[in-house]
Amino acid sequence: MDRSATTLPDAPAARHREVAAAFGDLVAGTRDWQAPAPVDGWSARDVIDHLVTWFPGFLAGGGVDLPAGPSVEEDPPAAWRHHADAVQALLDQRGDEPFSHPMAGDHRLADAIDRFYTADVFMHTWDLGRATGQEVRLDPVFAGTLLEGMRPIEAVMRSSGQYGAPVPVPDDAPVVDQLLGFIGRDPGWIPPAR
Repeated sequence: MDRSATTLPDAPAARHREVAAAFGDLVAGTRDWQAPAPVDGWSARDVIDHLVTWFPGFLAGGGVDLPAGPSVEEDPPAAWRHHADAVQALLDQRGDEPFSHPMAGDHRLADAIDRFYTADVFMHTWDLGRATGQEVRLDPVFAGTLLEGMRPIEAVMRSSGQYGAPVPVPDDAPVVDQLLGFIGRDPGWIPPAR
């Protein structure tokens, strides 16, 4: 199935399944884990490490534990598969549970995962694809939804230190390019010669 040609589902568990699978396809196709990524100072391996590392801590802040998996340093594909499967199991088995986080507030667990994590995987899919020379087509509908949701809270996002300065893109640029520019990526970025 060509995941890039479909609009992502609205249900959090189904959306995560598709976003994680698309990211997993890029993981499987990665041959150089030291390849520079569009995030300054990051490699392809760092993209995986970021996703596998920050989210268990976020969940633990709300009393939810993810089982530890293989080391990203030793085996990035195995680390990603384990992590993605564990998150999917949470969504499938416990998604309707309440989740209260000291910084993120109160949500249904599935909604917290969707809002804070699946969206992050979606955006970092572009980073991994660019770093490794693989084609990525992000869903423009979901990209537009994310962009609309982030614009009103831009000051809070920038003050968190998790987002770079915006990169200017033309007003008539595709919505995916607008999202990338908003989160601090240059849509025209290509890896430096090595």
